[in-house]
Amino acid sequence: MPTSDWSTASWRRSQRCGSANTSCIEVALRDDGVAIRDSKDPSGAILVFDYTEWTAFVEGVVDGDFNRS
Repeated sequence: MPTSDWSTASWRRSQRCGSANTSCIEVALRDDGVAIRDSKDPSGAILVFDYTEWTAFVEGVVDGDFNRS
């Protein structure tokens, strides 16, 4: 399981996100995992995934597993 201290991580957001006041997510990558957070609340909750979990999520997105019918 990735460690919980992401204070020194390099957070990135999509170029499509726009201004800092736009609702977006930010992603940080480290050797031990992937973390995401709400760009409007950078000191708030962080979701952390190991690379196996993250890869399964991305594959599900690509495969359309989360598309609404």
